[in-house]
Amino acid sequence: QVQLVESGGGLVQAGGSLRLACAASGRTVSNYAMGWFRRTRGKEREFVAAIIRGGDSKNYGNSVKGRFTISRDNAKNTVYLQMNSLKPEDTAVYYCAIGLIFGSTSPTDFRSWGQGTQVTVSS
Repeated sequence: QVQLVESGGGLVQAGGSLRLACAASGRTVSNYAMGWFRRTRGKEREFVAAIIRGGDSKNYGNSVKGRFTISRDNAKNTVYLQMNSLKPEDTAVYYCAIGLIFGSTSPTDFRSWGQGTQVTVSS
């Protein structure tokens, strides 16, 4: 069984940066695509970023393109999300998960969701 734990969230002013980490334990995730999603109160989960198993291809949601960068360190069994130029609209709980379907950005095609980490961006 795989367990995912997100960390790195916090309170930051608009224009600032945060780096989130998703640490996997129980089994290696190097052979899986990984994704980041976020959820705001009263809304569905929104796709943020995904990275394929080899790390050579990345995909981003339109609202974060040019500002966020996803990466992975297979030796550490960890996926990262570098968030720059943060905006108040980025405020949400951020989750990572394991991808099941190649190229999918739908949360229904991901599993082993972590507990999430809160990101709050003030104006």
